[in-house]
This record gives sequence, structure tokens and C-alpha cells, in this order.
Amino acid sequence: MKRRYICPFAVMGCLIAAAFTSCGIYGKYHQAEQLPVEGNIFGDAPLSDTAACMGLLQWEQVFTDPALQSLINEVLTDNYDLRIAGEHVRQSEAALLGAKLSYLPSVGLAPGIGYWGDKSQGLPYQLIAQASWEIDIFGRTLNSVRRSKAAAAQVRDYEQATRTALIAGTANAYYALLMLDEQLAVAIQTDSAWAKTVNVIHHLKEAGMANEAGAAQMEATYYAIQTTQRDLRQAIRETENAICLLRGKPSGTPVVRGSFTAQQMPDELTIGLPLQILHNRPDIRAAERNLEQAFYATNYARADFLPSLSLSAVIGYGNFNNGMLFPAQMLYNLAASLFVPIFQSGRHIAQLKMAKSQQEEALLAFCQATLAAGNEVNNALAEYHSEKEKVGLYEKQVEALSRATQATSKLMQYGSATYLEVLTAQNNYLAAQLSLIATRAQQMQALITLYQALGGDN
Repeated sequence: MKRRYICPFAVMGCLIAAAFTSCGIYGKYHQAEQLPVEGNIFGDAPLSDTAACMGLLQWEQVFTDPALQSLINEVLTDNYDLRIAGEHVRQSEAALLGAKLSYLPSVGLAPGIGYWGDKSQGLPYQLIAQASWEIDIFGRTLNSVRRSKAAAAQVRDYEQATRTALIAGTANAYYALLMLDEQLAVAIQTDSAWAKTVNVIHHLKEAGMANEAGAAQMEATYYAIQTTQRDLRQAIRETENAICLLRGKPSGTPVVRGSFTAQQMPDELTIGLPLQILHNRPDIRAAERNLEQAFYATNYARADFLPSLSLSAVIGYGNFNNGMLFPAQMLYNLAASLFVPIFQSGRHIAQLKMAKSQQEEALLAFCQATLAAGNEVNNALAEYHSEKEKVGLYEKQVEALSRATQATSKLMQYGSATYLEVLTAQNNYLAAQLSLIATRAQQMQALITLYQALGGDN
């Protein structure tokens, strides 16, 4: 019977490989397939898994005003913050390329020439090429590359977050500008109505049907309305300049815009599934990328406990007469070194503990970001529906106060109403009109907030 021998080195190699595998240094991070926190992070918000949900819409489908779409396209092309974010992406990609190239050996040349005082032997020279290569059998380079890859993806997520923030910021400024335009139009219209009222009360005073106090009060309110127009025009200028800054244009560049009353808001809004939203939001993805980097940093810290294997080679040609090469001849050397860490003054232990703690910190930050995302979505959706209901109530209030103002103005002409009643009715009517405009603008801003909270355009 033939005996079979098992090489002890093979057995040792298998045991070492099994030990390395159990350490998890080759483990790969897997994207979260379930929420890191329990329960529905969106609370009572309506969920949907259809393509009609808000979380799957492109920004052009959310902001349908052609003038606003033109502004957003201009911002996405010329905004300096977004261009800076693009440079950060290119920098991270360059760092990732450098990490990937660390798999390759390093090669260098060391040419030399000298003079030793003996001209009979000619000019001494040498040309030596050196190469070294650390074989990544213990996962150091692997985990470093994976960590750099996660960092590059995180930078791309921040670029997407910048893009989403710019779209939302442009829409906010645009709707604010439309609101100010509408308020200015109401103030101008009210100014004309008050001018007629002041003229009427002066005639009543001349006829003995009104006193000086009433006329003076009417004039003061009229001047206050004119002051409001100046404030609105200044606010319009500042908002236009803010939009110019987003566009990368100098102040005073015209801002083409539509009408405030022509803006259409959706009646019903539904959001996507929680996990879907997590993958849509760039800040949530960035938080998970941070967790991924911490995961690979822990793997790298574990790999520091294991040996490192390096190969080095030297090949050269020269004729130095210094005891090394003479006459001209070739020199070559090939060596392998294995370094096994035994005692490092507790440095590797401390680094591993710190890496584990940082990984746990990244996990907690990911959970916190998830809860914050759900909170933002729930608040934005609730605010949108609340402002929508308020718009309906303000419209009824404005209609009622319009009738009251017209009635009191006619009654004052016939002496059946006092100037105080007219003043109160017109002030209430103006305040209700401005409140209606502001509430509509708030509804638009709630839509923008919801768009951004659902991840924006991804």
C-alpha cells in the first residue's frame, strides 16, 4: 500500500488562511437592505410604490413654470458652488486612481557617475533599476482601495446634494420674487383705491360731514401704503440680486419670470417607500458611505496584526572601481521579506479599538440621519396640506372683506358709515390679500422642501 504524505507547510498555510478569513479582513460592505431604525420613519405620511409618487419625479415635473425651468438650467450650468463641487469629485477620483495603482510595484532608476582620480580606467558609471512590491495577501491594499472608492462615492453624493440644494434654492427665490411682485401689485391697486377714499373724505369735510381728525387719519394710512411699496421694491431688487448670484451673473441682470397666480400646485401628494427614499437622498447616501469607510478602516486595522510580504529586485550595470563593479558587468538581486508584527507597544490594539468605535459612531450617525429624513418629509408634507387648506380659507376671507369694503365706502358717501369703519374695512382687506399671497407662497415653499426632503432629482 502506497503511503501519502501531507506537507506540513500546506497544512500551516490552510490554517493561516482560515484564521485570516475568520478575522473578516476580506469582508465587503453591503448596502443597507432594511431601515437601520424600527418603524415607519415617515409617521402618518401617505406612502406609495408607484411611479406617480413625489420621490420619483424629475425636477422638471415638479417645477413646471418655463421661466423657472430656464433659471434652474442656467444655475446648474454656471453656478460656482456646483462647479467647485465638480472639482472635488475629480479630486476624489484622482485619489481613487492612486489607491488602485498601489497594487502595482514601484520601480525606479538610480544612474550615477563619478571620478575617483584614476583616469586610466575611464569614467566610472552605474545604472541601477530597483523595484519593490508588497503583495496584498492580507487585505491592506484591498481595504484601502475600497475605502477610497467609498470616499469618492461620498463626494459624488455631496455634489448631488449641492445640485439639489441649488434647484430648491432657485425655486424658493423665484417663488419669493413672484410673491413680492404680487404684493406690490396689490399695494399699487390699494394705493389707487385709497387716493379715491382720501379725495372723498376731503369733500365730505368741506360739506361738514367729516372732521379733520378723520381726514388726517386717512391721509396717514395712504402714506403708509406708499411706504410699503418702497419696501417691496427694495425686497424685489434684493431677491433679483440673490438669483443673479445663483446664476453666476452680476447684480442687475434681468430676471425673466412668470405670474404668481399662474402657478399650479398639485392637489394630492404621495411619497415613495422608506428604503427607496433613503437611497434617493444624497445626505443619507453620504452617511452610509461614511459607515462604509469606517467598515473598511476597521478591516485595515485588523490587517495590521498580520504579516506583510514584500518582494524587491535590483538589476544594474556599471564599472565603478570602488569594490562593487569592475570591470563593466551586470548586477542583479531578488529578495523576499516577511515581516510579522509581534509587539508594537499596543499601537495596533489601540488603532483597532479606535476604528471599531468610529464604525459604531458612523452607524449611529446613519441612524440619526435616517430619523431626521423621516422627520423632514413628514413636516414638509403636513405643512403643504395645511397651507393648502389655509389658502382656501383666505380666499373666502378676501372675498368677504372685498364686499365689506365696497359696502362701507358707499355708506360713507351717504353718511351712513364713519371714516373709522371705512378705514378698518380697507385695512382688513389689504391685510387679508397680503396674507393670501404669503400663504400661497408658503405652500410653494413647502412643495420645494418636500422635493428636497425626498432626495431631489436623482
